[in-house]
Amino acid sequence: MKHWLHRFLSRFFLSGCSDYNPLKVRRACRSKAQARMAFKENNFPYAQGKIFINPISVFEFAKKNGFPLVVKPNVGGFSRGAYFPINTYIQLAKASLSVKKWWLVSIVEKYLLGKNYRIVMTKFGVMSILRRYPPFVIGDDVSDIAKLIDNENLVRKKMDLSPIIKPIPKNLAIKQYLKKQQMNLSSIPNVAQKVYLHHKISLKLGSSVEIIDKKILTEKNRQDLEKILNFFDANILGIDVICKQGIEIDFNAQSCIFLELNSRPFLAMHNKPRYGKSEDLSIFYHQLDKIQIFDHGEY
Repeated sequence: MKHWLHRFLSRFFLSGCSDYNPLKVRRACRSKAQARMAFKENNFPYAQGKIFINPISVFEFAKKNGFPLVVKPNVGGFSRGAYFPINTYIQLAKASLSVKKWWLVSIVEKYLLGKNYRIVMTKFGVMSILRRYPPFVIGDDVSDIAKLIDNENLVRKKMDLSPIIKPIPKNLAIKQYLKKQQMNLSSIPNVAQKVYLHHKISLKLGSSVEIIDKKILTEKNRQDLEKILNFFDANILGIDVICKQGIEIDFNAQSCIFLELNSRPFLAMHNKPRYGKSEDLSIFYHQLDKIQIFDHGEY
């Protein structure tokens, strides 16, 4: 029963993800709670938070730590089931109940607005760095938001980014987010005005990624990332981090939080960036493909 459950969860949460780590590594960093313990043990900055099952306990955390907050399932990715930024007790109550649709064990933690990165660290070095963006369009003082979305989707089609970087939809979630900004699909943004269409970094909502030059990563940051990889004795890890300023500044010299670890990172994103120059990662794939893993399919 347990075997089939994990197969279902892997297919649902990790469809299309890489598989270069043995079972002991995958088990060791399967949840956000496990990642948090690793960050704490290695003295890396991470969001202050707590694990909860009973939704009532989140109010104690909010009273002690204040807003804004994030509520998210302990297991999962792609922003599934995550609610943020939470700024009121009413929002917190709704989020702490809604998150249970995704996973019984949940996390509440402090929220930091900053630059969102996915760094893929391997035993062969830093493979790739992405900066991730919620869906957005840029105004031209002529086109309405609906037209700007159409234009952006046409660019994505010409760049052949599908099915990784998806078209931006004009669905209810987008319309509701625009409404919160006192805008709608007929609104005409000013020249160069960046209009965010949602706050979540979610591929199904049309989020995009940018390849970041690995050379700007500081040596201290590279050493920290390598330390995390070695802590788990992993072949590869996708490390999610938010930096107030950027990875060109040492993590400990700015407001920064490590979010989670991915033992099976979704590497396809790194092959289809919307922004930045696509990298040749073949040397990394060649080395990773030579690693013998004897417990594929075991959970």
